[in-house]
Amino acid sequence: MSAPIGRVVNLSHVHDPATTPLYPGDPAFVVETVAEIDRDGYYLRYIRQGEHTGTHWGAPRHFDPEGLAADELDPADLLLPAVRVDMRERCSGNRDYAITVDDLRDWERAHGRIPDQAAIVAWTGWDALWGTPEFLGTGECAGHQPGFAPETVRWLLGTGRLGRRGALGIDTFGPDLGTDAEYRVSRLLYREHRISLECLADLAALPPVGAWVLVGGPIYRGGSGGPAGVLALIPG
Repeated sequence: MSAPIGRVVNLSHVHDPATTPLYPGDPAFVVETVAEIDRDGYYLRYIRQGEHTGTHWGAPRHFDPEGLAADELDPADLLLPAVRVDMRERCSGNRDYAITVDDLRDWERAHGRIPDQAAIVAWTGWDALWGTPEFLGTGECAGHQPGFAPETVRWLLGTGRLGRRGALGIDTFGPDLGTDAEYRVSRLLYREHRISLECLADLAALPPVGAWVLVGGPIYRGGSGGPAGVLALIPG
């Protein structure tokens, strides 16, 4: 990093069974108190949740049976330069908006070329819907969330912007459109050392360019990723 860190910003939602939305079909998120200070001399809880509950990251193994698992990645794969692409206006009236190559070219005209092997974070506005029924959607909108178009990811891969390592980040359940049952974007992304950052929070605090993201949390052997504390390191 070329400049000293001025601020550290948390890009993760608080994990709370009362407010954390679950991806349809995922296991329940359960917290059980198993020790109390008055009774046991210490406080301890037993927490059960899927690897992709709440703010989380995905390893290549998540969609590629031959891909690297969480414990097989390098530490450098979890510290990446970050760009934030503000897509709120386009997504606010269209839950099925697919981020296009032109959207990213517009961003580059304003901010310069996306660095190679960066975390490309889409701010759709879904972080503001966390803990409400609108995050997942209700009625005919259930399951509809914006994401990246497959051709956009092919462009990122073909131009080197998503190289051997890099990430797609987003404040929804994942980089795919919510209605894409084939997970076409994920199948393109999860190769080599590339990862995803999902259900991100507080993206207003992430600048369009210049910050780094650090993905923390437990590393599970053979894991497809895991719940994450994602921090933005913002130069002073």
